[in-house]
Amino acid sequence: MSEKALYERWLENAREDRDLHEELAAIAGKDDEIFDRFYRELEFGTAGLRGVIGAGTNRMNIYTVRKATQGLASMLCESCEKPSVAIAYDSRIKADLFAKEAASVLAGNGIKVYLYAELMPTPALSYAVRELKCSAGIMVTASHNPAKYNGYKAYGADGCQLGTEQSERVLEFANQTDIFNGVKRADYDKALAEGLIEIIPEAVVQKFLDNVQAQSVRKGICERADLKVVYTPLNGAGNRCVRSILDRIGVKNVVVVPEQEKPDGNFTTCPFPNPEIREALQKGLDLCEKENPSILLATDPDCDRVGIAVNHSGSYVLLTGNEVGVLLTHYIATSRAELGTLPENPIVVKTIVTTSMVDAMGADLGVEVINILTGFKYIGEQIALLEEKGEQSRFLLGFEESYGYLSGTYVRDKDAVVASMLICEMTAYYKEQGMTLVDALGKLYEKYGVHKNLQSNFYCEGATGMQRMGELMSGLRANPPKEIAGLKVVSVADYDTSIKTVNGKEEAITLPQSNVLAYGLEGDIQVVIRPSGTEPKIKAYYMVKAATDEAAEEISKALIDAVTKMMGF
Repeated sequence: MSEKALYERWLENAREDRDLHEELAAIAGKDDEIFDRFYRELEFGTAGLRGVIGAGTNRMNIYTVRKATQGLASMLCESCEKPSVAIAYDSRIKADLFAKEAASVLAGNGIKVYLYAELMPTPALSYAVRELKCSAGIMVTASHNPAKYNGYKAYGADGCQLGTEQSERVLEFANQTDIFNGVKRADYDKALAEGLIEIIPEAVVQKFLDNVQAQSVRKGICERADLKVVYTPLNGAGNRCVRSILDRIGVKNVVVVPEQEKPDGNFTTCPFPNPEIREALQKGLDLCEKENPSILLATDPDCDRVGIAVNHSGSYVLLTGNEVGVLLTHYIATSRAELGTLPENPIVVKTIVTTSMVDAMGADLGVEVINILTGFKYIGEQIALLEEKGEQSRFLLGFEESYGYLSGTYVRDKDAVVASMLICEMTAYYKEQGMTLVDALGKLYEKYGVHKNLQSNFYCEGATGMQRMGELMSGLRANPPKEIAGLKVVSVADYDTSIKTVNGKEEAITLPQSNVLAYGLEGDIQVVIRPSGTEPKIKAYYMVKAATDEAAEEISKALIDAVTKMMGF
């Protein structure tokens, strides 16, 4: 069916949400606008469903949500005897509506639904799936994307995001479903009254927080250190759980950024609610100048990532996800060794685009470091493998460079609630020694060398964006670079073919296939290039090791310039 025909069909049928019908009426005769909304369908993949909110097959709306959820329901009815699903949502525009629509579709298929009564962090959803013994979970969120986006992540019974096979089956069923006539739905209020939809009780929230608190390493240290914290939930889902856990561990002096405390899907004061970027933290930094806390915490809208700024020598220093991960690894491993709570053969899990400094540190501290593909579900899989062997206690920490961390095995996704707790605890520990986290990081650099990790994003927007991304990756495979910024390429790892070539010799890569290219350069430097799984862009990661900050900065700048030219941007 042509884009024009699809538009006419939607104009006739999409009348349940007034916003959608008004949008469709407003674009009458505007071919470019119609094309952009209907040239493709939002596809259900391993990252779930994500897109711009609005009317059309290429938008997030009640109809695309229903269709995808019908696909999920059909997959569950095929594979489970009595399926059930837990659902949570964050502060995104229409997130509560999409959660209820998903619940209605599942109930219409005879599937029991457990729904949080208020917005909750992503890790609380992962926890509910396992605690309530559900077959699957849905988290309505677009994570840290701009306000115009929404989406949902789908989870399996293990609390991890759905794997490739299940996601593909969901997509198959969704593709067989007519978006207006093929979805089974129950009346939400009736299903709620009959118990087919059930509100998740407060006891589950408290058990989630109990499990978070159990990951505390040095109990009571925050209270002793009289820690002061400025916190911003960036108008998202973290406000309640983060403040609750900080109160539990004795952080009584928490000042919340007032403009960003309440849920607001428009993210008026932080258009990009991503704690990786300074602009998102600016309101918090402004408040820090007035309040003078030891640390600023900022969690993203679905509270699975946390960014920080450290009070150091009178100014606030932002630390990267890699730097915080390094600090947490060292703090947890050395503290537990000192306290006698370190398990035998401890393990830290990180992604292949995360700092190699952890590998050197792990070797020094007697901690095994496992490198996995990008995506926290792979960290969750490693926890599950340990659990199967009864060795889950070996897991100390999992983290990725994009500000996601998990300590403990109670969930299978990154958790900014537990990360906020441990960061505060770690801050208090160093405060007692007259040090900041910046001081502590400096000492680690003295021991293991200065490691600098940066990123470039190459955006490929619009209808031709996916094609361009494919062409760029194919071009790199056809003509691999022999040097980058004057540094010889000594190894090329293609995770799509599962082959690593080192000095002309091929080695097998044991990780799952993925569209990733990794270049090892002389001097223990790496460049990794991969398309984003959730946004129309290719990401380049630079992992640099040098003797000094200045040298690391110089190498990083040269690499960024060279790769930007190599990518044709």
